Amino acid sequence: MIPTQRVILGAGLAILLIITAASIGLDVKSRYDAAWVNHTIETQKKISDLRVLMRHAESAARGYEIYRNPSFSDEFQAVHAQLAPALAGLKRSLRDNPDQVALMEGTESLALRRVEIAAEVMRLRAENDQAGVAALQGKAEGRGLMDTVMGNLDHLSAEEERLLAARAQSSRRTGIVLLGIDVIGALVILLLVAMLMRESQRTTVALKSTLLETTAAKEQLEAAVAERTEHLVNAHDELRLSVNVLQSTFHSMAEAVLVIDAEGTVLLSNPAAERILLHRAGMSLRNLRALSDVFHGDGVTPLRADELPSTRVLRGEQFENLEMIVRPHTGNDPRHLMISGRPMRDGQGNVSGAVLVYHDATTSRETERQLHQSQKLDAIGKLTGGVAHDFNNMLTVISGNTETLVASLKQQPELQRVARLIDDAAERCAELIQHLLAFARRQPLQPRNVEINGAIADIAKLLRPTLGEQIQIETVLEQGPMTAHIDPSRLTNAVLNMAINARDAMPNGGKLLLETHHVVLDEAYAQAHVEVQPGPYVMLAVSDTGTGMTADIQQKAFEPFFTTKEVGKGSGLGLSMVYGFVKQSGGHIKIYSEEGHGTTIKLYLPPGDGMTDAATPVAPQAEGGAETIFVVEDDTLVRNFVTAQLQSLGYDTVAAPDSRAALDMIEAGQDFDLLFTDVVIPGGMSGRELAEEVAKRRPGVRVLYTSGYTDNAIVHHGKLDDGVLLLTKPYRRNQLAEMIRKALNGGGMPAG
Repeated sequence: MIPTQRVILGAGLAILLIITAASIGLDVKSRYDAAWVNHTIETQKKISDLRVLMRHAESAARGYEIYRNPSFSDEFQAVHAQLAPALAGLKRSLRDNPDQVALMEGTESLALRRVEIAAEVMRLRAENDQAGVAALQGKAEGRGLMDTVMGNLDHLSAEEERLLAARAQSSRRTGIVLLGIDVIGALVILLLVAMLMRESQRTTVALKSTLLETTAAKEQLEAAVAERTEHLVNAHDELRLSVNVLQSTFHSMAEAVLVIDAEGTVLLSNPAAERILLHRAGMSLRNLRALSDVFHGDGVTPLRADELPSTRVLRGEQFENLEMIVRPHTGNDPRHLMISGRPMRDGQGNVSGAVLVYHDATTSRETERQLHQSQKLDAIGKLTGGVAHDFNNMLTVISGNTETLVASLKQQPELQRVARLIDDAAERCAELIQHLLAFARRQPLQPRNVEINGAIADIAKLLRPTLGEQIQIETVLEQGPMTAHIDPSRLTNAVLNMAINARDAMPNGGKLLLETHHVVLDEAYAQAHVEVQPGPYVMLAVSDTGTGMTADIQQKAFEPFFTTKEVGKGSGLGLSMVYGFVKQSGGHIKIYSEEGHGTTIKLYLPPGDGMTDAATPVAPQAEGGAETIFVVEDDTLVRNFVTAQLQSLGYDTVAAPDSRAALDMIEAGQDFDLLFTDVVIPGGMSGRELAEEVAKRRPGVRVLYTSGYTDNAIVHHGKLDDGVLLLTKPYRRNQLAEMIRKALNGGGMPAG
């Protein structure tokens, strides 16, 4: 019987080697497929970025055509500079597809031509060449080019979507085949064990029979038994090793695997099934289904019983890429699953069971959603921030003059009341623009090291009269030093906005909880949340016991003007302002909410160096002076208003409408004590560049900047450059007087 055992063992090991080789090959292919899927996703992102750049360039060109504002020209030039690298990067990503490369090469020339036409129109507009503009627009070439470019980009995107679907399907098919090979290998091993055990039993019976027939051959038979036993032990050891390898492979798979019989009883499962599906030993599919609600891929439409993967596969269907949303009754987070199923058949071709493989796509789907949400919020931020400059110029004149009217109409109460109404309306407009700038991350922050526990304790005192007696305020502050590098005034506004939202969510009263903790956001958290940098943070949590939010409302909560309140009860800018403040400060914000139980908003703020900075003392009522102020302001109304206000404070004034005129006056010998310039001005130079040129001619010159829309000229990483003084529009007479005096008394150097 020994030769028979050797033949069986040899054949079994040969089959195992073939299976192992096939498994390794398929694993390599699976990794190759995954790499191509990631490449296709990256290409899709580059196509989306290029589409945004083209729209941005067209929007800037149109803005310049309507308003003739040089800031739009600067924005167009910045986008123009990014376009060629974006085209080249996309073309490199498409190099594996000749058809896509050919289409991209044609698109590149069309896109560059479209931007050149826009640049030419802007140049003709700047030179006031109306005939040239009319001739160029008469050709209607630009719109046709833009439509063609966008159509080509849509075609590229559609092709990449097709490639992504094909490559993802190939990857999943490879995983199913790999699982099938592993299962077959395990079955082969079990079959070999059974056959060898049967042969072993037969050998033992033969030996006993031989021993009964003759004792003379006892020693020879004992030797044969010993030899055969040694072979069996070796064979068992080898089989045990092979089984361990296959079991380790099966148990280490990231996908959940269930092997079921025709009645739906789970015959075999791996640890991933326990983690992903909450499956436990001894549970049937019916028990498993009772733990969760199951929906189609849209997360809304329930999955009928006859549509369940197990039902379909036991009907004899085989499928891949079946999407399903599972919401556990335990309160765990929903999971987005991609399921593949294969029926198992007996010798007569009847379905005897099935293999189901579940891939957890929750993280990738959430990353896609966050990326889409981030892109949407950034686009809204650029749109809302772009109008702030002109609005704040107008509000500077309106609020300044109404302030003067209110003061001069003391003897006419009725007219003074009307003037106050205008002044209040202008103040509300200024607050609205400030909130929009906060969301757009264009507010000039003045961060310093702030002791968070002390700041929160002070804010809690301010909240008590604001929220009312029906709201109970509690604080849970982590002991020990806890500093964050933030703008304290913006922090106060953020907490106030969140507290007011919490109060409105608790109309019948409730509890507001303010918490602080030191936390560390690790690499895993950063990978799951777009734009998060791993590292230490100071966490501030604001929690309420109110009505909570649905998942849909949570996704829109940070959008400006989105509100669930009645008309007139809120502007929808509170949380969008908080979002902008946290992001501009280099932090992270997260909403946790459950309907009927309440909401928690967590702010992750950048930590300070442990030493708190002294608070800036409240400035006294500023007075005027007798120095000469050089005002550079392109808006005529604002320029006339500012010079009149400065003259009323006792100052002499000199004014220029642009940087070129100002520099000519200075080179001609114009004397002055302080340069007061807008950041965004015409004449070929920004306010900062003008200040630097003046400083070369007159070292030590004092400079005060003003702006209604902060750009990168004097603000970097969300904060003013060191040594820079900025008076933001709109401003009041006392604010103007205070900053002028502060600049003359030692502050205000060019932002070099």
